[in-house]
Amino acid sequence: MAKITIGADHGGFTLKEELKKYLSEKGHQVEDIGTHSTEAVDYPDIAFLVAHSVAKNHGTLGIIIDGAGIGSCMAANKVPGVRAACCNDLYVTKNSREHNHANVLTLGSMVLGVGYAKQIADAWLATEPAPGRHAARVNKITEIENLLK
Repeated sequence: MAKITIGADHGGFTLKEELKKYLSEKGHQVEDIGTHSTEAVDYPDIAFLVAHSVAKNHGTLGIIIDGAGIGSCMAANKVPGVRAACCNDLYVTKNSREHNHANVLTLGSMVLGVGYAKQIADAWLATEPAPGRHAARVNKITEIENLLK
């Protein structure tokens, strides 16, 4: 089972609560870093907290939820060591893990229903990063990241 840090802005709060419960019941270790209400909060703040947790705790995966999933993805990808992917369908979801070794999943609560979000989370967590040419390409992403430090 996976160790997951989960977070959402106010727009993603309800979906976060549903996913947190669902993933915990499946046996995953889920750490909720907020938000804890529908009171307005800025998505970059939550995205940073989740992304930082993933970057500093090797093996931890992250899930961030906002309205569209895009803003949180952009913010999370600013943290070195994070490869966030905004996933709204199962093909992209599996590809993000297998080919791109994504360690943060971002979701849009205004784009996905609870049932499909659960399917995406399940598929993402079940897909393993592929070795070989895909790992070599991910290493190139890391090399670019290291050039910018």
